[in-house]
Amino acid sequence: MTIRHRLILRYGSVVGGCLLLLAGLAHHEFVVEPRERLEMGIPELPETHWNELAEVFFYGMIPVVLGIGWWLMRKTLSPIDEFAHRIECVHTGNLHEPLPYTGRGDEVDRLTKVFNDMMQRLDHTFRHAREFALHASHELKTPLTVMRAEFESLQKDTSRPVSCRECAAGRLDEIQRMAWIVDSLTLLTKADVGLIDIEHKLVMLPDLICECFEDTQILAEPHDVTVVLGECDTAVVTGDRHRLRQLLLNLADNAVKYNRPGGTITLSLRIVGGFAEIAVANTGAGIPPELKGRVFDRFVRGDEARERATDGCGLGLSICQWIAEAHGGTIELKSEPDGLTVVTTRIPTHL
Repeated sequence: MTIRHRLILRYGSVVGGCLLLLAGLAHHEFVVEPRERLEMGIPELPETHWNELAEVFFYGMIPVVLGIGWWLMRKTLSPIDEFAHRIECVHTGNLHEPLPYTGRGDEVDRLTKVFNDMMQRLDHTFRHAREFALHASHELKTPLTVMRAEFESLQKDTSRPVSCRECAAGRLDEIQRMAWIVDSLTLLTKADVGLIDIEHKLVMLPDLICECFEDTQILAEPHDVTVVLGECDTAVVTGDRHRLRQLLLNLADNAVKYNRPGGTITLSLRIVGGFAEIAVANTGAGIPPELKGRVFDRFVRGDEARERATDGCGLGLSICQWIAEAHGGTIELKSEPDGLTVVTTRIPTHL
């Protein structure tokens, strides 16, 4: 039975029941009671009394009908709310899990079937896209390795002219950049399908912050950027030290690349409400408002980064987001144009 028919039937039953009740009361008041009063010799009540009584019955039934009708409508439409809640829980990781049917054969079941079919098609498309990215990145590694070896050999060959070796060095930089993109794509694609294992060991974050501080100083020196180590609380988390170090280095690298000459980078670590809060702040040009909601999407880069030919491909923050979420944490970015840009990572501390 459809929701419309079920609603009509239930509401009709309520209205019919109320009408029967009203008819029964009216029969008692206008037929039975006057007859009893007549048999007992009691004078009849004035007509105005009966009119007032009829109005009380009629208007008293209106809120009853409306109240019961509202309850029935809410109860009848509750499967739609449940369906909406189930849809809200759908994400790219559970597209292969179909939504359950109510078994009533109504519009909700029809919507569930249509939605399950759509999820199946999307899951098929996403799976093929991930497989393509994984296979393509894997196949690209071999020719890139060969090209890197050839250009490294050419760069070291002192019998070649200086211009030739400089050209080889430039090509080698591009090959290394492409290899980094391929490695990043492979990492993210494997992460999407759960092929990367995360270690769960105790990690002293202050040690990682200090290592990252030293590495950032090396990266920042050629760009005339000052690196400052701010507040550094003692924090221990359960996680993968290698991945957490990768997250910090990606953030530090971005803070250097998107900074300004004479700018500053500040690293800090605080304990806030059971979370280790790692903040990396830089004094770059900031992020345009239209990009703030997409900075963690893959291959997203600002126009300024393209105009300045800044190294990168827009995958670093995506990797950072995956690492943070894999550790049960979160990552967010706050930025003001020509102001301070702060990337904050929160990871649960070890209990």
